[in-house]
Amino acid sequence: MITEELESASPVTLTIRAIRPVQPFDASGNYATGFISLRIVALNNSGHAWVEFEFELQEILNQPSDSSDGLSFDQARRETDAIRSDSFAEFSREFEPYDHLLFRKGEVDPLSTVSFSFLVTDFTPTARLYLVQDPRIPST
Repeated sequence: MITEELESASPVTLTIRAIRPVQPFDASGNYATGFISLRIVALNNSGHAWVEFEFELQEILNQPSDSSDGLSFDQARRETDAIRSDSFAEFSREFEPYDHLLFRKGEVDPLSTVSFSFLVTDFTPTARLYLVQDPRIPST
């Protein structure tokens, strides 16, 4: 579980590093495999209510993920029961030309927390990837 505090409503980037050598599809437990089950709990300390929250995967910092990098929000599975939030009722996934996961139909008030759970898959795993987190506030 990742616990974080976001002090603005601007996008932030989380760097995720493998703690073991990378070996795709290894079942021994000795390697990072490219399958990451994430649970993120975020405290909204931005002073604004969040009405949506978007995640974007990047294999190269500041470059959108594309179809050749193997990185996605569990694109191979159609079931979506692994994608959840305690504050947003709906979500949508986009896979091309970049990998986005957008949570909507909810609200996270200032000084409240929100949790997200989802699976990241990387079929050509690397030792480092990036997760851009973008809380959305109401437009005025």
